[in-house]
Amino acid sequence: MNGTLEEQRRIANRLKRARGQLTAVIEAVESGADCRTIVTRLATVSSALDKAGFAIISTAMRECLAEEPTAGDAEAGEVGSGERDRLDVDELERLFLSLA
Repeated sequence: MNGTLEEQRRIANRLKRARGQLTAVIEAVESGADCRTIVTRLATVSSALDKAGFAIISTAMRECLAEEPTAGDAEAGEVGSGERDRLDVDELERLFLSLA
């Protein structure tokens, strides 16, 4: 994932919060907490992971649109350094739908 440093920082922070929330779920299970507490905490983790996933895909979509090769580039055989790593629209769609 490329994106700006700010985007990467925000996504990493989301994932770190999810990690902390998952730790709370594990501790709740291990301590025999009631079902309501466990399920509520698990739903929070799931939501945090979904939001991080959507942010990652959103960043990738903006990058793909911003770096769309022109017809002249393709004819000249120019391939940028990130060209091989770039996701096409179909792959982005599959990734996006995998989060649904």
